[in-house]
Amino acid sequence: MDQAGIKRPISNQRWLWWGLGSFFTLVIAFKMGASSVGFSKEGSGKKVGIVYITGPIISAEAIVKQLEKYRKRTDVSAIVVRIDSPGGLVAPTQEIYEKVKRVREDKPVVSSMGTVAASGGYYIAVAGDTIMANKGTIVGSIGVIMNYPVMTELLDKVGIEFETVKSGKLKDVGSYSREVTPADRTHLNDMVMDMYDQFVAAVSDGRSMQKDDIIPLADGRVYTGLQSKTLGLIDLIGTFDDAIDIAGVMGHISGKPKTIHPQKKRPSLLDWLSGNLGQTVSSWFDELPAYRWRME
Repeated sequence: MDQAGIKRPISNQRWLWWGLGSFFTLVIAFKMGASSVGFSKEGSGKKVGIVYITGPIISAEAIVKQLEKYRKRTDVSAIVVRIDSPGGLVAPTQEIYEKVKRVREDKPVVSSMGTVAASGGYYIAVAGDTIMANKGTIVGSIGVIMNYPVMTELLDKVGIEFETVKSGKLKDVGSYSREVTPADRTHLNDMVMDMYDQFVAAVSDGRSMQKDDIIPLADGRVYTGLQSKTLGLIDLIGTFDDAIDIAGVMGHISGKPKTIHPQKKRPSLLDWLSGNLGQTVSSWFDELPAYRWRME
């Protein structure tokens, strides 16, 4: 008020700043509310969630978490698991496989193969409702592999000896510092064949095929997408986009389905350390039993 007790009108400039402040407050409140209920940037409506499995499979945690997020999201009606992997370690492969099977109980899952979906990559694929590959995708390599170096001759030449204290005769099985014994070979072969039987059982269940029909195909060889279709190892020939379209149909989405992809984050120190760990673990493939394919 002025000295005469009369209110002065608010200036146009003050109205402008007040309006802009209110607008930005509403925008921030809306975004906070949207993120709290899991809305995507593409807005509401039914969508297809995409999960990527790329490179050697050395850990299951991130992929399992992503699958669970899509399972819980009400705006995701179907899931595409995009696989471009030569396989990997046995336990992480089996964890992802089991998670896909559980997610299928709530939402349809389409396995889409890129350049290669071999060994552990194929193991995961058979958990989906439908498997799709390109004509030239490398598929199969159903089997288990394990190898390790034996360096006794080299150690003898340089004059190095190892003294091993162990609680049982097989405690140091796989050691590079001693000769391989018949007991070693029997033990490791039994273990590898047990894992192989688990792989064959998973394919039999996922493809609705008899084990006797799978075993002739499961000697470690790989096939093209076209060959795999003929052999019954996959369902359809098609691209990534085709897989998304089929997932949309299976999820009762009308029209071209929108997709949701895992959010990318800036690399952190933890990511760098994890990357180095991944490279280290990848080297274990030569010593641990693995569902993997490698062209040498």
